[in-house]
Amino acid sequence: MALPFLPGNSFNRSVGKTKFHKSHHFGYENDIAMMVGAVKPGIGGEPLLGQKYKPRNTVFPRGEGSSLPSWIAFDRQVLCFDAYFQEAVHEKREEQFRIRNCKIYFYLEDDSIQVVEPRLRNAAIAQGTVIKRHRIPRPPPNEDEFYTAEDFNIGSEINLYSKVFKIIDCDQFTQNFLRKMGTNVQRPNKPPEDPYMVYRKALDESMHPLRPYEKCDTLKQFLDHDHHVLRFYCHWDDTENLFGDVRQMVLHYYLADDTIEIREIVPPNAGRDTVSVFLKRGKLPKNPSSLPLPGVLTDRTVLNVFGPTGAGSRYILDSLKTGEVSTEFVTDRDLSLGAVISVWGRKFILCDCDNFTREYYKNKYGIVDMTPVKFSKEPQGQLTQEMPPYNGFGSEEDSMNSCRGLLPKPLKRDFIKFMEYDRHGFDSNVLRFLARMDTKKAIDQDRRFIISYFLADDSVLVFEPPVRNSGIAGGKFLERGRIKKPPEVMFNTEVSQYYTAADLYIGACVEFNKFKFVILDADEYAFKFMEDNSNLFPKSNINAILEKLAVRLGSNKKMYELSLPNSSCLVLVSMSVWETFSDRRGVLFWMFKVELKPKERKENFEGLEHFNLFWAFGESFKFPFFIHYFYLFLYGELDHGIL
Repeated sequence: MALPFLPGNSFNRSVGKTKFHKSHHFGYENDIAMMVGAVKPGIGGEPLLGQKYKPRNTVFPRGEGSSLPSWIAFDRQVLCFDAYFQEAVHEKREEQFRIRNCKIYFYLEDDSIQVVEPRLRNAAIAQGTVIKRHRIPRPPPNEDEFYTAEDFNIGSEINLYSKVFKIIDCDQFTQNFLRKMGTNVQRPNKPPEDPYMVYRKALDESMHPLRPYEKCDTLKQFLDHDHHVLRFYCHWDDTENLFGDVRQMVLHYYLADDTIEIREIVPPNAGRDTVSVFLKRGKLPKNPSSLPLPGVLTDRTVLNVFGPTGAGSRYILDSLKTGEVSTEFVTDRDLSLGAVISVWGRKFILCDCDNFTREYYKNKYGIVDMTPVKFSKEPQGQLTQEMPPYNGFGSEEDSMNSCRGLLPKPLKRDFIKFMEYDRHGFDSNVLRFLARMDTKKAIDQDRRFIISYFLADDSVLVFEPPVRNSGIAGGKFLERGRIKKPPEVMFNTEVSQYYTAADLYIGACVEFNKFKFVILDADEYAFKFMEDNSNLFPKSNINAILEKLAVRLGSNKKMYELSLPNSSCLVLVSMSVWETFSDRRGVLFWMFKVELKPKERKENFEGLEHFNLFWAFGESFKFPFFIHYFYLFLYGELDHGIL
């Protein structure tokens, strides 16, 4: 009963208070800006009249440690409980209720709960996730609160959406966590027996025979020889039939279950379907009389006791094997090189096998001689397609490309070669040679030409330098393009051969459009390129040249030790060359750091008519010397007898 508001009956409720501010809903918790509580405090932070104040802390004392938020401190930490709930079953004789085992997962980071039921075989009910993960409220009248970790323990019952879950066990992590919280963890319990599972277990046991049948245990053979396959190469001679020929096969014998598979090796353009499987994998009978009906060849004999087929019928296994059909199948004992096996009436000859098959027969049966058997009839060679003759339109490649399809396609240019040998700055990738015309006409014998070979597209350009008062206008002698090698046949079925970079070297005789040229010299870029790529230019291989020089010298050589500035070298000189010079100083020319120009070679060897051989070999060469100088005579002549 309230007192009247009179003097002496009223009390000052603000006595002793220090906070008179208006409360607010936002603040800082653990240094994080968030909404502070679900209640609305009054003046000074006191609860309003009739309002329930939720305590900030639990009944347990606050632990020691970091004050991190729960979603960081308990990240990926889950409490796992084993529970069950009882489900009522109406109007069924076998069961009146059903026990369904579940697992309850409590996520500590956000107090969410998930219930999962393990899936059982032939359960015929929906299993899996029973309750999805979320925060679950308590049952009324506390529906404004949510379940926490303090509510879970072994032996407790949890009401989740009108389903009562009985917790019977938990994992080790959950037990340790509950003990740290101060909870007394009970002993694990066992779930009650499900009446329907008891009925199913008794039904399954009644179906087992009192007298056990013969066991066909093939598990050991499968585990010992899984992925072990014997491979034999065999032939099937089908030439007796119309349009038949000799067909090559591969026989696979699987040691895991004694089955055989045969695959055919179909050569290209055989005219047959490219179906590789000739015989499907299975057991191969030795002497089959006819194809058995389904159910004849089985591991056990099945007897019909009574009743028609379908519902209500019963079957038993015949332990006496009265209706057993005995059939012999091909095993690994029947397979050997040279043996002939019958594959449903077709004779196959085993000719060869792989290394694994040889080792298997050697270890198991002691067979060492596994010599392959040659088949008498060899397969025909590969047929080559004959191209029609060149018709004169376009290039030969264009005519050949038009024969490969109904819709001719343009030729694909070798773009990789073009990018590799195209001009890059000062690197032109063009080999230039000096040549003269090989002719008996006196007016053409003194003409000189420059042959340019382009490595990007294997084209050749011939240019004649103009000479004053010669009566011949110089300039471009031959347009740039690919040049065929002689003889040039107009209507030819074979692809013509074109000049390549390897065909151009000092002393080579080439024929361009009925004009014959003899290559006399080349520029320094061509010499260096050919020496750096001696695998493409065998005439520029230093090792091959030195071997030929050593053979040419033979016994007619003499060694001289000379003292030269900054180095010492060993010089082998032909005696005929040595005796030709009256001045011994004219024999040697220094090539270690000085490159002789054509003009310098002419002055140094003036008066020399027969220069056969010269070879200077230093202790160490620190420069790219040009081995073509060994073959050049005075005025650019060449001794053809060396090569």
